[in-house]
Amino acid sequence: MMILGRRAMTCLFLGLTPPLPLTLNLRHNSSSFLISSRSLFRIASGSSICPISNRVIRSFCSKSRELCMAMQSIQNPDSISYLTQNEAAEIDEILMGPLGFSVDQLMELAGLSVAVSIAEVYKPSEYNRVLAVCGPGNNGGDGLVAARHLHHFGYKPHICYPKRTPKPLYTGLVTQLESLSIPFLEVENLPSDLSKEFDIVLDAMFGFSFHGAPRPPFDNLIQQLVQLHNCVQNQSPVIVSVDIPSGWHVEEGDVGGEGIKPDLLVSLTAPKLCAKKFSGPHHFLGGRFVPPSIVEKYNLHLPLYSGTSMCVRIGKPPQIDISTLRENYISPEFLEEQVEPNPIDQFRKWFDDAVAAALKEPNAMALSTVGKDGKPSSRMVLLKGVDQDGFVWYTNYESRKAHDLSENPHASLLFYWDGLNRQVRVEGAVEKVSDEESEQYFHTRPRGSQIGAIVSKQSTIVPGRHFLHQQYRDLEKQFSNISLIPKPEHWGGYRLKPESFEFWQGQKSRLHDRLQYIPEEMNEKKVWKVVRLAP
Repeated sequence: MMILGRRAMTCLFLGLTPPLPLTLNLRHNSSSFLISSRSLFRIASGSSICPISNRVIRSFCSKSRELCMAMQSIQNPDSISYLTQNEAAEIDEILMGPLGFSVDQLMELAGLSVAVSIAEVYKPSEYNRVLAVCGPGNNGGDGLVAARHLHHFGYKPHICYPKRTPKPLYTGLVTQLESLSIPFLEVENLPSDLSKEFDIVLDAMFGFSFHGAPRPPFDNLIQQLVQLHNCVQNQSPVIVSVDIPSGWHVEEGDVGGEGIKPDLLVSLTAPKLCAKKFSGPHHFLGGRFVPPSIVEKYNLHLPLYSGTSMCVRIGKPPQIDISTLRENYISPEFLEEQVEPNPIDQFRKWFDDAVAAALKEPNAMALSTVGKDGKPSSRMVLLKGVDQDGFVWYTNYESRKAHDLSENPHASLLFYWDGLNRQVRVEGAVEKVSDEESEQYFHTRPRGSQIGAIVSKQSTIVPGRHFLHQQYRDLEKQFSNISLIPKPEHWGGYRLKPESFEFWQGQKSRLHDRLQYIPEEMNEKKVWKVVRLAP
């Protein structure tokens, strides 16, 4: 066995978005906004509403353009660049030479990318037990780093590291894992049938710089992974390979067809030529920072990453049976004695949690209405304020929802915060907010959004997108010398005055928590009674 080169991968991700500042003070219309990771609610004496800041919410908005471009890039894997062995080695030398990266930097970023890729496909609630089989080189180091991150992601990793490298970088990684009480298993102590003990086997034995035939004990370890693919049991663990399936030729792939058949391949920096022969269901690219000089030198065409993602899928996701899609939620208990007496306060508490978790558009809500014809309709809108009087949003008063509300002034709202396994349902009567309130909010909107509100005759048929753009350009020119764009009469806000709340939190085995607030009269005052509903 011989290891050539300094890296079996190059994985760079240096563009992480920094955490939001703990507190940001904004001034607008002589009112003070205190925005923190725990609150987006306006602090202003005498204010009738607590508007949610557009500026902050936009930082959580979905990156639709980036996501669209990324989705386009995954549809055609043939358009992506694949590296030869020499090209991969040269890129490593450049990164760790004139570009100043160190092996430990690259290894940390690689391992994190591998762990995130695994978490994208295999949730710890269903694939919890991980065996990381690590070789003596940098590919093995990537596996050690990935195991550490998987531990913090909620998995239970075990390590098989038979040929330890006695260098500070590697001994430090071992120490880190041992400090987390992650078990190390000797080869002779591995179960003969890995499928009984593990849900995921991480193949981090050899990378692109490996040559020759694997020597003991790795030859037998590779054969164990090969046998997993041939196993007829339904519960056979999935195999995840780091950059190169161990034993494959870096350019020709699985010569002879008797090698490891991974379910997930995580290519690093750029896929190697052998990845064209990969036929498993999941192929991801890990690492994000490829300097322009390298892109130009090697004419690289790589898929785009969305948002702050550490990985990106290559190719289409596999076809699945929709009926099998399910999530076994893992959440803390949500008990009656934990909730706030006032449901608005409880909503604010959960909303703050959604903001702190950096969920996309935490103020997005499904608004459902019913007209006099009895036909329901739903759409997503954005919450723009909440206080003890209710929930506020803004829209076109000539839209379908507006017609529904004019005929039946009752509606329901649904907030869904996927990352927290939470939903909030609110039902109540709806009324228009004052013209003054609508006017004030209208002029806080970006100028383009103000013009867009005038252009769009919402829910009416238009001849095409060009028609809207032409009207927009005309109005933009018309208002070019006007500092204050007048609010159109057909645009304004609604307020839903809550009559019922339900707070839902997902739990295991579909035994979800559902706590409902019901209004009651007590001493001529409205109070809220909390009851638990069956899931």
